[in-house]
Amino acid sequence: MGIVQDKIKDLKKFEQKILQMGGEKAVAKHKANGRLTARERLDYLFDPGTFRELDMFVKHRCVNFGMDKVDIPADGVITGYGYVEGRPVFAFAQDFTARAGSLGEMHAKKICKAMDLAMKAGVPFVGMNDSGGARIQEAVDALSGYGQIFYRNALASGVIPQLSAIMGPTAGGAVYSPAMTDWIFMVKNTSFMFITGPQVILAVLGEEVTQEDLGGAMAHNEKSGNAHFACEDDADCIDQMKKMLSYLPPNNMEDPPIVDMGDDPTRISPELNDIIPDGANQSYDMKQVIAAIVDNGEFFEPHEYYAPNILVGFARLNGRSIGIIANQPKVLAGCLDIDASDKASRFIRFCDAFNVPMLTIADVPGYLPGTNQEWGGIIRHGAKLLWVYSEATVPKLLLVTRKDYGGSYLAMCARDLGNDFALAWPTAEIAVMGSAGAANIIYRKEIDAAEDKKAKRAECIAQYDGLFANPYRAAERGFIDAVIEPAQTRPRLIEALEILCSKREIRPPKKHGNVPL
Repeated sequence: MGIVQDKIKDLKKFEQKILQMGGEKAVAKHKANGRLTARERLDYLFDPGTFRELDMFVKHRCVNFGMDKVDIPADGVITGYGYVEGRPVFAFAQDFTARAGSLGEMHAKKICKAMDLAMKAGVPFVGMNDSGGARIQEAVDALSGYGQIFYRNALASGVIPQLSAIMGPTAGGAVYSPAMTDWIFMVKNTSFMFITGPQVILAVLGEEVTQEDLGGAMAHNEKSGNAHFACEDDADCIDQMKKMLSYLPPNNMEDPPIVDMGDDPTRISPELNDIIPDGANQSYDMKQVIAAIVDNGEFFEPHEYYAPNILVGFARLNGRSIGIIANQPKVLAGCLDIDASDKASRFIRFCDAFNVPMLTIADVPGYLPGTNQEWGGIIRHGAKLLWVYSEATVPKLLLVTRKDYGGSYLAMCARDLGNDFALAWPTAEIAVMGSAGAANIIYRKEIDAAEDKKAKRAECIAQYDGLFANPYRAAERGFIDAVIEPAQTRPRLIEALEILCSKREIRPPKKHGNVPL
């Protein structure tokens, strides 16, 4: 056997050793918990045969605490690139079987190299987090590694889509990189995020809490809003990430892909003519409105469990990706509050960054009242919506289905905040406030002077209704472009979107604005 063949044999041997990851025992323990290994996760993400690994042979350089004698295959993280449904993507997956996927100097450098290449290529970056945290033996080198990743997260934001999957423990400094990315997907029962774990909380505060209650998938999807998706298992998590990528362009200089969904763009939706209840205080499900309008009724919804009084998500109209922001009358009557404002504002900024046109569907009686809201900063948080709609330059469509009152009328993409096309159903009510409250103020003297105050009040409410509780005053002023039959909503929105697809809007040059964070 020649020298070249010997070297090829050595290569295969080195590769095989690294491919065994943390060893048979560690891999078996990992899989016994229903989790895929890091390499299995990457294989499932990428189209078969397309993944190419980078830096397989990288080793750590730590010599403290006997680490010079410790071998960590691939230094605990697999990085590389490939194709996801035919489109290029860079990714990393931390290997919990190899020293708990702990992050050290070279581990971080591998991730940073992949991020740099993703930025240069202008393609999405996916991170699969499953790590015990910083490698303590490497001390400040490990902290520096996190800092280098955070810096790149910030640089890449708004340039390429960044997706994070939490597929195991992610604690301490490790949580901040996912928090700086665009979307966080968590796996139920096997993934956790927290700054300080249950043991530290018990020792410092005397509070007892489980890992799942403190930082599990549902805790962050429902309570904190830190995560956007709660997935059933590893495979479901990766499937959800693939779906997200399908709606997005590879970078901020390109448009999202157009996908033929086979749904007739001229299709009407007769069921929408009957969806608004007769009673002003009766609710309906805004998701039914969305399903009737969009291609094949498909609505991909982040933050499903957080601030459910507002809906955000992706869909398609005639094959074009759109971002939808809609009040949900079923929850808090669709009122805007602190959490809903934050949820919608971040979604709007993402859509604008990646050239995704937006459809806003308004049925909102106002901002949620109360001391908790006022003291919690509803003024600041509510102002975010005004800010981000004003800042956005992508095509902005508005549909008003029913109530659209006061400041919340403005906050749901009013004409004065730059919407391009505004449609309203005949059931729309665009006014400063609801009829009952307005009548109490405007007709107070007449009501007080009447013998039958109840009858007079009802008469005054009806009078105000006739004047303002409709879309026509707004249409007279040009704030609403057309009042349409609900059944015609889908084709009318598609027509508007198609005519706007070449929209270009230039803003004054500046470093950045000072958004009311």
